[in-house]
Parts: sequence; structure tokens; C-alpha cells
Amino acid sequence: MAAASNAPSAMPKGPYLIAFVCGMAAFMEVLDTAIANVSLVHIAGSLSASRDEATWVLTSYLVSNAIILPMTGWLADTIGRKRYYLISMSLFTLASVLCGLATSLPALIFFRILQGIAGGALQPVSQSILADSFLPSQRSMAMAIYGMAVVSGPAIGPTLGGYITDHFSWHWIFLINAPVGLMLISMAGALLHDSPAQIAVQQRRKEHGFRVDYVGFALIVLSMGALQIMMDKGQQEDWLNSDFIVGLLATFVVATALLVYRELNHEHPIVNLRLLANPNFAVANLMIVAMGVTLLGTTLLMPQFMQVLLGYSALDAGMVMSPAAVMSVLMMPLMARLSTRVEPRILCTIGFVGIALSMLALTTLSLDVSNMRLVMLRVFTTFGVSFIFVPIQGLAYAGIAPQEIGSASAIINLMRNIGGGLGISIVTTYLARSTQIEQSHLVDRVSVLDPAYQSSVHALGGAMGSEQLAQASIAGEVARQAGNLAFIDVFYFLAGTAVLLIPIIWLSRRVDPHHAAPEGAH
Repeated sequence: MAAASNAPSAMPKGPYLIAFVCGMAAFMEVLDTAIANVSLVHIAGSLSASRDEATWVLTSYLVSNAIILPMTGWLADTIGRKRYYLISMSLFTLASVLCGLATSLPALIFFRILQGIAGGALQPVSQSILADSFLPSQRSMAMAIYGMAVVSGPAIGPTLGGYITDHFSWHWIFLINAPVGLMLISMAGALLHDSPAQIAVQQRRKEHGFRVDYVGFALIVLSMGALQIMMDKGQQEDWLNSDFIVGLLATFVVATALLVYRELNHEHPIVNLRLLANPNFAVANLMIVAMGVTLLGTTLLMPQFMQVLLGYSALDAGMVMSPAAVMSVLMMPLMARLSTRVEPRILCTIGFVGIALSMLALTTLSLDVSNMRLVMLRVFTTFGVSFIFVPIQGLAYAGIAPQEIGSASAIINLMRNIGGGLGISIVTTYLARSTQIEQSHLVDRVSVLDPAYQSSVHALGGAMGSEQLAQASIAGEVARQAGNLAFIDVFYFLAGTAVLLIPIIWLSRRVDPHHAAPEGAH
């Protein structure tokens, strides 16, 4: 039966130590995606670059990460999962050190590309190792340990990055990976072993000869590279009003269409898109994109709200976000236990309802909101996400054959990466456009001919010593209120998106929470 087929032939020694290694490796990679954001100004100043030029430190990492992600399953099956994992960890650690020692922006960008190529393997291969290392009935707890790292990384990253940059220098946000990476390399080398299914796949590859689909590889580079740059630079370039963005969009559409056709018809595809014919796997990937949009979108929005409108420092904003990471760590083991008793579709539904309600709660934000209320609202958001991450992994891997776990993990993590990029692009664009609209509405109601406005200017001018200062103060307050209304608009949008996704969950087949295979899969 399919349930049995998913079980590893022999449980490895120390599976929970393996889960720790995989969780820490994923945490290190997720953290590196978020930690550099708050240090861009310092990096630009240190390397004599503009802020726009310094953003390529982020973009280069994300692009190389997106390109390698869909190929990680094929690479692991070709050279061996353990070998590929150790090579990736070693290169990631070395690239981190080189980033920390970089003395010019081009050098830093080059080393970030290497870091992204290596880091792209850490999450999907970690999930593949966990799926092989635990019996199907125990997989939920393994994914919970992994989920702690993935969910808490974006919340902790800005705080940690801000603290390190303020108290030491930006170089240390990369150099701290060295001791952690060396520890994980030594532990992984001692603990990890390729499963019998993995060894069989590698043996078949050797027997049939080593063949590389160079055309498929080139199409992945074009499609994923164009998509990531488009999402990262779209708002800055004014989207379709820019020939650069239009060119990227055309490249993405054409390259993706050719990639899908080639991979579905190629004997040895780099990305096994046939897995998406499994309705559970397809629905799970869509849910992962949605979760990425919500999680990364709100992770970007709340610090921006606090820093731009409330005057918080980066460290203070990070302290508001950090309790949510603690919440996710506490929730994940509980969700692992629930996942063995409650059907994944029910838990995912509860999660998206929770996300929708938390987004509606965030629409009550005002400019005099208390620090504690901000903390509680962020914790509420994380509560909903916690109900999705672990069950959705069970839904995704249900009925996936052991030899396809690597390919499935690659696609899942690619979708989460795309979801995060989409989330950041959507909320950034929506916020900018909504701010303009709300400000125009408020300005229409602030007329120099209005007696109330004139009396306010006169009263403030007397207190501030100048009517010009009073007018500037009123204009600043109008801008702040418009910004507040724009954030509320975005939260309404995210709430509606979460509600619309709930019916899609039920397009998947029922999964017995005690087994890995859906009904009828065997």
C-alpha cells in the first residue's frame, strides 16, 4: 500500500538529532534571507554605494536561490542526497565568510550569488531527509521541528540583524554563520545516510548514464531569474510602465511555457512537474504560496507600520515581532500532535480562518496603538499560520513515492519562495498605490478656505511660532493618517484572500491523519 511505501526501510539512528540539524540548517538559510534587509544602509555607506545599488545584495541572493531551488531534487538524486547536502552546507558557510570579508559591492554581490546557490538546497533537502528519517506516523513532529525554524526565521531576522549591525558591524551578520555552519557540517556528516530508495535512484542514474538536460536548465535560469527580479524590482520600476519589467514578464511567460512543455515530455526532467497531477500535492502547493504571501507580507508590513508611522527603531520593531516567533515554537509541537488526530483539511481551514480574522483585527490599527496590542496582534497572526504549516506538509507528501520525495520537496520550497516574493511585491505595490489614493481623499477635505483649517493653522502657528510650521505639521499629520488608512486597506485585502482560498483546500482528497496516503491512493 502507498502508506507503507512511504516508510523508510530502516529508521536511522538519532532521528531527532537529524531533525535538529535540518531545522538549524533551514533556520540559518531563512535567517540569511531576512537578516540583511535592515543592514542595507550600513552596507551601502561602508562600500561607497547608493541604496539602490545595495539592494542587489538582496536581489542577487533571491535570484540565485530561486534558480537552484527547482533543481535540488534532481541534483540530490544524481550525486547523492547526503553528499549534496554537505557540499551545500560547506559552500554556504564559505560564501557567508567571504560575504563578511568583502571589501567592494561587486565582490559582495558575487559571494551572495554563491550563498544563494548553496542555500537553495538547505530547505528542500532538509525536508527530504526528514521525510526519509521518520515513519509516516512520526513525520508530523519532524515537520513541526522544521516549521519552528522556517516560521521563526523571518521574525527574528530583522531584530538580530539590527542588533548586530548597531552593536558590531554589518560584516558579522554573515560571519556568525561560520561556527554554526561548521557545527552542522560535522553533525550531518556523522548522522546522515542516504535511504535505500535514494541509493536505488542513484544506481539507476549511473546505469543509464549521466545526462544533463541543458535546455531545461537554461529555461529554469531564464524563467526563475526573470520572475524573481521582476518581483523584487517591480514597484521600484513602476511595473508595466517600465520596458525593463515588461521584458522580464515576457521572458518569464515564454520561458515558463517552454519549460513546462519540455519537462513534461523529457525522459529525465530536472523538475518533475508530473507530481502536480496529484490533487493533494497541487492543492498543498497552492496553499503554500498563499501562506508565503500572508506570512512574508505581514512580516514586512508590521515593522514598516511601526517604523514609518509610529517612529519605532528597527530594534524596537523587532522586539514587537519576536514574541510571535516564540508563539510559533510553542505551537508547532502541538500541531504535530493534532495532525495525527485531525484531518489536514480541517486544520488548514482553521488556519486560514484564523489568518483572515487576524487580518481583520489588524484593520483596527491606529496611530495611538499600544505596544502590547501590536504584540498581541502579531501573535494572533502567527497562531493562524501555525495551523497550516505542519498539516500542509502531510497533505503534500501523502501518496508521494519515496524516490520522488526529493523532487516534491524542491517544488514545495520553490512555491513557498515564490509565495514570499509575491507577498512582498503585492503588499509593497498595494501599499504605495493605496497611500496615494487615501492621501488624495484626505487632501480634498483639507482646504485653505475652510474656517476650521484656518483656525487650526492660527492656533498651531501661535504655539509653534510660525504659520508655515503649522501648515507643515498639518500636512505631515495628513500623510500619517493616509498611511494608516493604506495599511488598513492592505490588511482587508489579505483577509479577503485568505477567505477565498478556503474552498480550494477541499478540492484535495481526504487524508487519514494516522497514515501518509490519501484514501484510494493505493
